[in-house]
This record gives sequence, structure tokens and C-alpha cells, in this order.
Amino acid sequence: MSRLVISDEARSEDLAAIALALNEIIRLPVTMRSSKYPGVRVESGRVLDNNYSGPVLEEVLRTGTAIRAIPEKGAYQGVPVSVAPVVVEGRAVAAIGIVDVIGTIDIPEVFGNYVDVVRQVARPVPENK
Repeated sequence: MSRLVISDEARSEDLAAIALALNEIIRLPVTMRSSKYPGVRVESGRVLDNNYSGPVLEEVLRTGTAIRAIPEKGAYQGVPVSVAPVVVEGRAVAAIGIVDVIGTIDIPEVFGNYVDVVRQVARPVPENK
């Protein structure tokens, strides 16, 4: 019987299938590690590192809270990341991170004219006579 387990003792080979599936869905780099062991770094459908940890993953495991940050060191230095804990029975047993593309977008710049666009699109269409 095949099964996937995420626990505080999960190792990279336990987490790789989940990280690869997430990477396939969102098409962004994914990192995962358990609280006791390094995990994986996945990009473009491949495991690039099976002994991976990063500063934001480690902070999320320490605090048990999700973090959006720009790491000052590590594989994603200078790149916005979003990391969340996997909480079981009130404890962060693992952490999952992605490159945060939303953090790279200037939201006001992109959506600044949104209201005007909606108004223009919402106007009644003139009838053809």
C-alpha cells in the first residue's frame, strides 16, 4: 500500500512527492522540510536539493506561523517567499514554502485603473437599429 505521511520526522524522500505535485499545480518553486530533518527544493518538476532548509522555513517551524518575507540568505536570497506551517495537534511538524509572485507585483500599479476599467466595461451596450 502506498501512502504519504507528513510528520515531524518526515525526510526529503517522504516530502518530495507532495512538493513535486504542488510545483506541477502552481508552476512555482516549492520547498518543504519537517521540523526534525531537512527536506526538498523543487523547481521545474525536478528535485534540485534533497537536503534543503532555508531561513524562512526554519523561522516558520520555530514560530508556527505563516510568514511572507524576502530572505537575506539562502537559495532564494532577495526573492519574496511565502511559507506556511503544517500544524498537527497544535505543533508545526513541517513547513511548505513557495516563491511569492504576488510579492513581486506592484499591486497599485497593476490594479490602479481597475475601477475605471470596470465602469467602462459595465456601461450598457448600445442597441443596433
